[in-house]
Amino acid sequence: MTAPLTAGETLATQARLFPDRIGARDLERAITFLEWNDRACRLANALLELGLAAGDRVAVLAHNRLEWAEIYVAAAKAGLVAVPINFRLVAAEIAYILRDCAAAAIIVEDRLADRVASLADTHRILLGPDPADAGFHSYEALLAAASPGEPGPPVAADAPWCLIYTSGTTGRPKGAIRCHRDMAMLALVTAVEFGLSRADHALLVMPMCHANSLYFFNAFLALGAPVTIFSRAGFDPALCLAILGAGAITFTSLVPTHYAMMLDLPDRVRVGAGAARVRGLVISSAPAHAPLKRAIMAMFPACGLYEMYGSTEAGWVTILRPDEQFDRLGTVGREIAGSAPVRILDEAGVEVPDGSPGELHSRAPYAFAGYWNLPDKTAEAFRGDWLSVGDIALRDADGFVRLIDRKKNTIISGGENIYPAEVEAVLATHPAIADVAVIGLPDPRWGERVTAVVVARAGASVSEAALLDWARPLLAGHKRPRGVQFLAADEMPRNASGKILHRALRERFASS
Repeated sequence: MTAPLTAGETLATQARLFPDRIGARDLERAITFLEWNDRACRLANALLELGLAAGDRVAVLAHNRLEWAEIYVAAAKAGLVAVPINFRLVAAEIAYILRDCAAAAIIVEDRLADRVASLADTHRILLGPDPADAGFHSYEALLAAASPGEPGPPVAADAPWCLIYTSGTTGRPKGAIRCHRDMAMLALVTAVEFGLSRADHALLVMPMCHANSLYFFNAFLALGAPVTIFSRAGFDPALCLAILGAGAITFTSLVPTHYAMMLDLPDRVRVGAGAARVRGLVISSAPAHAPLKRAIMAMFPACGLYEMYGSTEAGWVTILRPDEQFDRLGTVGREIAGSAPVRILDEAGVEVPDGSPGELHSRAPYAFAGYWNLPDKTAEAFRGDWLSVGDIALRDADGFVRLIDRKKNTIISGGENIYPAEVEAVLATHPAIADVAVIGLPDPRWGERVTAVVVARAGASVSEAALLDWARPLLAGHKRPRGVQFLAADEMPRNASGKILHRALRERFASS
């Protein structure tokens, strides 16, 4: 049976069919499908000429910019594995990922180059003005010297394409393996579910190092539809609203915080911004409440509003469609096209009755291939073909799914997943801390704010300000606690096995 096309083969096809059509752009530059394919081939060949071979990992550390489109496709063409790294991470966090995946090369934006300055035995490629700094290859110089021909041999559909690091309860990030076959399937499902066509145009605002933007990017590439990458280091709500109102964009996916920031703009900016062509808006990565949804629909009256639930590992799992937004408020919808009915299981693996909470499992042909070098964690994630990322949910009699707890106490702040165990592992190294738990508390702007609950060592003391200052160089900004609560040792709530009850702490401090 013929395998689905890789992203590299797909772009080559679009370049042949629509050579002069704009395929990708950011807010400064644009390239046609033919130019995009030429540059992706050059980058693929340049990486191979540096000595990389199929299966080697190429890390990418950059803010949103046009080159992401070239790098992802170049990796697919060369059989290399792209490893997107969150630009918010600090040097120590980046170093761990690079060691764990044994990256053979890293492509890094000039503004972020200091975070990889100490790397050795890794090809460093600089995105930025030429000439490149000492110890770095110049991205543009490599492309200029490389062949524009398609690299070979063909890449197998089941070969890894991307390694996306997603933190877990162990306190260390885990690399989720995404292969060409499952990504091609996910792209087709995305196009079907949202009714996308070649006439659509996506605005990719979420970081290109996130699964969300990667998955939508790949779907639009499969269709031969253009994408615009929101090339700003941070979110500019006025600029985003202006782009949506300019007439070219038909589709975007944003987190609730993005919508809230646009709604907070002065009336003179919001009123009349217009979004006549935008017909698809997605809320993802964090829950959205009824007042926010109503305000979004008032600001974009011609749009269909979707809410999705999924994960890096599973892809899309459920979707709440435009006509269900208020009749099924509080749910994340029902299964997306291509997915088997979700299963809600108890600890023994037995399906629970509708209305009862249990662990959500999904089954689809686009699930991930496993965690990098973590066979035990991969085995834990699956029950046969059924995948779980640890979310507790219940299903009503009509099949609508409601999430009860997220990824074993995951904090979602501004659309970023923050895993308490990872932050706790850092804070626990402070000499004055005997015990620590990290929780998310309600925040009107960011959804949740990171809060540390600390038990000091006997005879030791540490202030909130001192602890926050100490953590600054050790944790990315979105992971750093915004506040600290102090408890006596006997006040830290625990279950019978001695594990800290994060939910009890959230309930205790939610109004603080």
